[in-house]
Amino acid sequence: MKKKSTSSSTPSAWSLGVIEPGLGTAIAEGLPGCPVRSDDTVREIVRGCRLHLDKMVKGLGGGVSEKSQLGLGHSYSRCKVKFNPARSDNMIIQSIALLDQMDKDLNTFAMRIREWYSWHFPELKVHVKDNYMFARAAAYVQDRTTLTCEGAEEKVKGLLEIVGDQDTSDAVVAAAKTSMGMDCSPIDMVNIVNFTQRMIKLAEYRKELTAYLSDKMDIVAPNLSTLVGDTVAARLISKAGSLTNLAKAPASTVQILGAEKALFRALKTKGNTPKYGLIYHSSFIGRAESKNKGRISRYLANKCSIASRIDSFSDEPTNAYGVKLKEQVEERLKFYETGAAPRKNVDVMGEVAAELKLRNGVPDDDEEMADVSSSKKAKKEKKKKKRKSEAADVVMEDEESTPKKAKVDSPEPVAPVSEKKSSKKSKKEKKEAATPEPAAEEPKSEKKSSKKSKKAKKEAAATPEPAAAESPKSEKKSSKKSSKKKKKSKE
Repeated sequence: MKKKSTSSSTPSAWSLGVIEPGLGTAIAEGLPGCPVRSDDTVREIVRGCRLHLDKMVKGLGGGVSEKSQLGLGHSYSRCKVKFNPARSDNMIIQSIALLDQMDKDLNTFAMRIREWYSWHFPELKVHVKDNYMFARAAAYVQDRTTLTCEGAEEKVKGLLEIVGDQDTSDAVVAAAKTSMGMDCSPIDMVNIVNFTQRMIKLAEYRKELTAYLSDKMDIVAPNLSTLVGDTVAARLISKAGSLTNLAKAPASTVQILGAEKALFRALKTKGNTPKYGLIYHSSFIGRAESKNKGRISRYLANKCSIASRIDSFSDEPTNAYGVKLKEQVEERLKFYETGAAPRKNVDVMGEVAAELKLRNGVPDDDEEMADVSSSKKAKKEKKKKKRKSEAADVVMEDEESTPKKAKVDSPEPVAPVSEKKSSKKSKKEKKEAATPEPAAEEPKSEKKSSKKSKKAKKEAAATPEPAAAESPKSEKKSSKKSSKKKKKSKE
């Protein structure tokens, strides 16, 4: 906002130049006596001021203006990151990404350890199937001859603690006696053990990261994690970008989230679209039959959408809604299997809201509303009763006012509405009889009578003409009859 003044002696010869036209109109409406301009001239003046500001204002030369702009940009970015509502979601996104990467790496490392250590002790991988347990056993046993030498009882006890089964440990010891693996030098064994111990530490860190992610999900999205699990919920949030974006997405988007390639391929080839995306990894879809997988995935996506919205916009985190939503999905599965009708979503959500209010000690609004509605119903019933009693009193008064003869003459009872109409008609007739007829109506009746007499005279004058016209016709008929009679007599 800049001021533009003109060289004039009068105080009113100035105007306020504003770059934004909307701001200029608002200022003009708020300050009626202030002239405001917002045009190209004002924009050019402001541009020139910005360009030559370091020359007009002392202290801004030597790059001070550029430094101040850079500092302002840094402070703005710092505040934006500090007050970012999705800052807790970023921790979840990074954690689940690291977990997925660590799963791939641990699988690769475990395969490498199995292949490397099997050159020395190939029978161990036959008896120990789990990758983490195999790595611990390999790092503990190291050289297989330590299990068969004298004083190996302590070594066998340690192996039993790692494996957790007496039969498995005995099989490993027996296999070490007759192993067909090659001998390893101490330097080779050191390298194998070092790599194995690093893999074990990575596996332990993965467990810690899983626990951290579950704790974080309980704080950020407790209902969603209760419904579909920590890892699936975290993957949904990571795919959507944040919990707010997931809450804004419709249930149809949540259903196919993670199956974008299959969706676009189906749209391109005009084939069948995918039924589920990341939510396929939840246990509900795996438990459903093949014909019901699409239906349960659609229902589960709907519940996930509800849970994410509750987590995103609720003030206090709680998993009460997630527990009830999970029960609803279980009921839906039973409905597909046995046909038992599930509960309605409105009733379930009402139960959860009532429970939470009881926990927090807040009075239930539903009970208050029920009391108010019951009082309103009672008032309405009282009004209806009053109206009915008043209508009955009116009917009784009308019956008493009518004469008894009319009741005897009429075999059928007459409705009160017809009695009212008849009483109104009788009153009108009495009024008409009491009021004298206006004198202006007499000339109208005289005119009508005169018109009728004229019409009658015209008709009487016109009647002899058809009679006179008919006389020659009658004479012709009589002459024809007489001629016919003469012919018959001659014959």
